[in-house]
Amino acid sequence: MVNRLCLSLALVCCLPNLGGCATKPGASPAPRPRVVVSTDIGGTDFDDFQSLVHLLVTADVIDLEGMIASPWGEARHRRDNLLKIISVYEQDYPHLRTWSDLYPTPDSLRSLAKQGGSDSADLRGWGERTEGSDWIIQCARRKDPRPLWLLIWGGIDDLAQALHDDPSIKENLRVYWIGGPNKKWSTTAYDYIAREHPDLWIIESNSTYRGFFTGGNQAGSLGNAAFVATRVKGHGALGDYFTSIAPQVKMGDSPSLTYVLGADPENPAASGNWGGRYVRAWDRPRYTFTSPPTAKDEVETFAIVDLVYQPAAPAPAGTKATLVVDGQEFAGYMTASGVWHFLFSPKEAKSWTYTIKSTFPALDGQTGAFTSRMPAADRAQHPSARYPHWWTDDPAPEFSEGSHQGAKTVNQWREAFLNDFASRLEHCRIPASSASTP
Repeated sequence: MVNRLCLSLALVCCLPNLGGCATKPGASPAPRPRVVVSTDIGGTDFDDFQSLVHLLVTADVIDLEGMIASPWGEARHRRDNLLKIISVYEQDYPHLRTWSDLYPTPDSLRSLAKQGGSDSADLRGWGERTEGSDWIIQCARRKDPRPLWLLIWGGIDDLAQALHDDPSIKENLRVYWIGGPNKKWSTTAYDYIAREHPDLWIIESNSTYRGFFTGGNQAGSLGNAAFVATRVKGHGALGDYFTSIAPQVKMGDSPSLTYVLGADPENPAASGNWGGRYVRAWDRPRYTFTSPPTAKDEVETFAIVDLVYQPAAPAPAGTKATLVVDGQEFAGYMTASGVWHFLFSPKEAKSWTYTIKSTFPALDGQTGAFTSRMPAADRAQHPSARYPHWWTDDPAPEFSEGSHQGAKTVNQWREAFLNDFASRLEHCRIPASSASTP
């Protein structure tokens, strides 16, 4: 059986920053990274499905130790979505295994699919143990000299729960979180981690990841729609599944995987990584308003905004209250003293308005507004001593793609990573024995 770790059908190892192919002739191959993926598959965005296709066709160059269906809204049993895509992988597995005997079997993948929390954490930022949070702890505790890379594509709640239940796992974790819009569904969990675990090693990618589908070389077959039509469709069951999800490339979570396979993932400031380059984070921005803000009140985009309301009389037991922003609703939380907190994280720079909807008249109909601005260009010049291993998007203008800070540190590699992905999908289509000899 052939064991080919390079990522092209008839290509020698010439992609310098993807695992295996970075090894010099005669040298021992680099250890495969340990990876657990947490995904909000089945949520509002289709890109998790696409990124899971990318993960599965790249599964021979990582030690995949878990796939966790993470919280999002009221959707439940999202583990079923993981099992469905594994069934699609099963159709291509006979071809894939001829290219590498390190591809995991479909049954082993099924055993790695875990259900995380079904809802966001309450104001504490943690709550009840889940199969997913327990699995993170179990994997992180394994005796292995390699760190455990936790790639989070959605809510960060299962990580928060795991850290609460066993803070000692931090020293073994490396976290790459696709934040940005995902943060608004995990405000309490994020708030908890930033407050209680500032020494966590984490890349908070709020906008850099957008370089996987925004900007870069989109000429010809490299265009988001053209690539799917010409180089994905008809390439195995996984290629057709990818095509059925959406007619254009997004794969917004895939930079986390290509980052781990880079030449120097322990150094987020290093150049040349397909998953982006990052800077040391400044103090994590958080704004508390004890009276309704107005559009003149400015906050940093991707910050935590805490809107505090204290009605004259306590709300009765069973009171429901939500913050309504852009047509979406976010739960409010009442403390024992009767104070209400509504947490929100703005995902883009603009003016925001909100309304509170509640069964309690003193809260119902309350309104407010605020304006969010992208982090200032000089923010990276003030790394936080409180967050020594926290990394985030480079706000320097030269690395922005439009309004998306840091995106050019990813999209400059667009042609390389899409060609690599296409060659792996080709392995789904034909076995190694049918490929032309280099």
